[in-house]
Amino acid sequence: MLIALTGALESGLLYALMALGVYITYRVLDFPDLTVDGSFTTGAAIATVMTINGTAPILSLICAFIGGALAGLMTGLLHTKGKINGLLSGIIMMIALYSINLRIMGKPNLSLRGEANLFDGASVLLIGLIIAIGVKLLLDLFFKTNVGLSLRATGDNQRMIKSFGANTDVTTIIGVSLSNALVATSGGLIAFSTNQTNNNMGVGMIVIGLASVIIGEAIFGKKSIFRTTLAVVLGAIIYRLIYALALRVPGMDAQDMKLITAIIIVGALVIPTIRRAIHEKQVSRKRAAEVISQLESKGGVS
Repeated sequence: MLIALTGALESGLLYALMALGVYITYRVLDFPDLTVDGSFTTGAAIATVMTINGTAPILSLICAFIGGALAGLMTGLLHTKGKINGLLSGIIMMIALYSINLRIMGKPNLSLRGEANLFDGASVLLIGLIIAIGVKLLLDLFFKTNVGLSLRATGDNQRMIKSFGANTDVTTIIGVSLSNALVATSGGLIAFSTNQTNNNMGVGMIVIGLASVIIGEAIFGKKSIFRTTLAVVLGAIIYRLIYALALRVPGMDAQDMKLITAIIIVGALVIPTIRRAIHEKQVSRKRAAEVISQLESKGGVS
């Protein structure tokens, strides 16, 4: 049990970068980007192939970051310059990346066993924690810069930010590129962690990323950028822990992953709604009681 929970914690930290990438597009930019399912595998494929060919793992991971950024760049260009719907732009790139990833890998599956590894002689938990916290803090700083503020404003009110002379096409491209760069880096880390890459490993990543974001925001709130990015990281960890515990329920196995994910997302969406409804009902009752009390004090109610 302890081993399973430790593994879930390690995976959660590595997937946290993917969740932060999804947060940038879906929450900051309000951009429905499905490129994630392809760019996650792109990062894993680049990191794996370069490492097998003798490149240092850390350099391979940097190249995975760049590869993801290029994938996001293409999605952004399709949407902003090609005037293609954002959702459709992501779908097009996701489909294209399936073939591109196969080209990079040369075959559907690759193994890293016996090759140099980023986690050789080091704790996956420790490295994952350092990377997740480091990226989270760097994002916090980025969102305080002029570019970061413009990116946030683009998602909040694109028409308003355009009236101030900002180029929303550029901010959208930057946001989508950064998002997919983080997703690809997460894919590379997962490849090093599992010692293998396959062309279908990115399927469903967007759902997992959304689940992490929703869970984190539902539990820890989103009052500030610092708190929200922390909530996303913790949401990724909690998602993996819930998933690991769910698989230990009698009768559940890996083939039930999609069902478990759906249940987790529904719970994360419904619970805050229920809590909000209860709070509003309590506030209404309190106000009604105050009105009645005032009327009684004035003799208006016998």
